[in-house]
Order: sequence, then structure tokens, then C-alpha cells
Amino acid sequence: MEQRQGRNYTRIAIVVLLTLGCLYVLKPFLAAILFAACVVISSWPLYLRLQVAMRGRRTLAALTMTLSLTLLIIIPLSMVAYNLVDDVARGFSELRVAIEHRELLPPDWVREIPLVGASIDTYLRELVASREQMVALAQRMLEPARRYLVTGGLVLGTGVVQLSLAAFVSFFFYRDGKALLEVVNVTMRRVMGEGADSVSTTVSQTVRGVMYGLLGTALAQALVAAIGFAIAGVPAVPLLSVLIFISSLIPVGPPIIWGGAAFWLFLQHETGWAIFMVVWGTVLISGVDNIVRPMLISRGSSLPFLLTLLGVLGGVIAFGFVGMFIGPTLLAVGYSLMTEWTGTPDRVIRQDQNTV
Repeated sequence: MEQRQGRNYTRIAIVVLLTLGCLYVLKPFLAAILFAACVVISSWPLYLRLQVAMRGRRTLAALTMTLSLTLLIIIPLSMVAYNLVDDVARGFSELRVAIEHRELLPPDWVREIPLVGASIDTYLRELVASREQMVALAQRMLEPARRYLVTGGLVLGTGVVQLSLAAFVSFFFYRDGKALLEVVNVTMRRVMGEGADSVSTTVSQTVRGVMYGLLGTALAQALVAAIGFAIAGVPAVPLLSVLIFISSLIPVGPPIIWGGAAFWLFLQHETGWAIFMVVWGTVLISGVDNIVRPMLISRGSSLPFLLTLLGVLGGVIAFGFVGMFIGPTLLAVGYSLMTEWTGTPDRVIRQDQNTV
């Protein structure tokens, strides 16, 4: 009896050590693997339909799904990351030349600001007239700002690398998904017993709901915003669209971007286009969040705002760019399992939140 227990403990120790070793080896690729798993789980029904349409050719169907991910997300992000670093460097060079030649003057609308407009206009004109003060201001502000913006472009570039690796991994997840799913199901049944099927269903539905809600809504809002920016003649359409894509994870994010574009149009004396941008943003861009997101998450778990925000921030810190989607997804899975195991319906929690 003691020998059998000793053998069991030995097996457990070996499995734990082997698991830790595998996680250590896969640590540099963990973010890409998790994101690829989320994408594959959320798009698995589409892959099965595509496989049927292609007469059971798993490799061709997996390659089609991977190329679709590349065309929709990776290529646009890579173009924006490349242009962002280049445009930031060129823009700050032009701004530095303007400062050195004292050509940077405050716009006329600054003087029209109530109470403080005249004082601000006078200070800015005196600042421009003084070469020494302008150089000191440039040293204090321009270089740190340029460094932060270039860092943002590098973060996008790192995200492109992670997404490219995730697309590569997703190809094998699609192609060998059935075999991997069988291994996972057998493992969960041995570990969790009768509750394994329920947990598996909850995890898959939660991942699909959150990924549909986050990624689907972000793509839809970015596409609608890009059309509006192009129609109104706003510059840097790809960059602003990516900012809409990223900020859509937070409810107040997109209005800041398209509101800033509308304000820029107003400063350019394009009042009509500024009004158009406000209407377009309010009705269409924000309408995507209010209409499309509930439709996409209809079968998934509705994650509370605080957990969504913490998931986005914590995911970026832990996994980089793709952590914006991995973090909320992991928290949503844990949240759904907690509500199921404790017997607290998710709708009751949402109703309690609405009444606070």
C-alpha cells in the first residue's frame, strides 16, 4: 500500500515538473498561443462549415482561415506601425524646424477664449519670440513626447510579431483541432470527473462570446470609423482607425478619437464636416457598440466593466499588445466558472450592478 502511494506521488511529481518545464519553454510564445487558442475556439464553427465546403480538406480550410486572419488584422496593423514611427519622426523634425525659425504662432481662436484667451495668446507669442525659451521648451517636452510616440509604434510592431506567430500557431490548431480537442476532453474528464463537459461548454461559450464582443465590435467600429474619416477628409485615417480599434475595448474610448477628429475639422473652419463627423460618430460608430456588441455576446458571458478594464490593462502588462484580448477573455472564463460553481446566475449579478 505504501509502495503504491509512493508511486502515485512520484508520478504526480513527475507530471508537475514536466508541466512546469513545458511552460518555461513555451513562456516566450505563451501570449501568441493563448490568442491563437481564443481565435480558433471562437471561429471553430466557421472553420467546420468551410471544411465541409472544401470537401473535408482540413489543410486547405486551415490555410484559408489563417490567411483571412492575416489579411484582416496583421497586414493593416503592420502598415500602421510602420507609418506611425516614420510619421512621428518626420512630424517632430518639421516641428523643430518651425520652432527654430520662429514660425510657430498661436491660432486666432486662442484669443477668443473667454477670460483667459488674451493672456494665453500673449504668453505664446512672447514664447515664440524668445529663441532661448522655445529651445528650452522643446528640450523639456518634444523629446519625451517623441520617445513615447515612437515607443507606441514599437508596441504595435511587437503586436504585429505576436499576431503573426499567433496566425502561424492557429493554422495547426485548425488543422489538428479535433485531435487536440479529444486530448483536452479526456484530460478534463480524468481530472474533473462528471463536471468536465459542463466546464468545457462554459469555457467555449464564454471565449466565443467575449472574442465576438471584443474583436468583432472593434473591427466593425474601426471599419465604420475609417469610412467616416475618409469621407470627411480627416488625415491619418489608418492611424485613427487603429486607435478606434484599440480604444473600443473601453466604452468611452472611441468618442474621444472621433470627437478629436471633429474638433480638428472645426479648427480648420470645416464646420459642416465637423457636424457630419459628430453625427457619424454618434449614430454609426457608437451605434456599432450599442447594437452589434450585444448581438455578438448574446451567447457568451457579459463581463462587468471593472473586470473588462482590469483585463485590458493587466493583459497588456502581462502579454503585450495581444493581451488586450487575452486578459478580458481569461477573466471572463474565470468569472463564468465562478458564477456557475457558486450557483449565482450571471443575469442576477448584472441586475445588482445596475441597481447600485
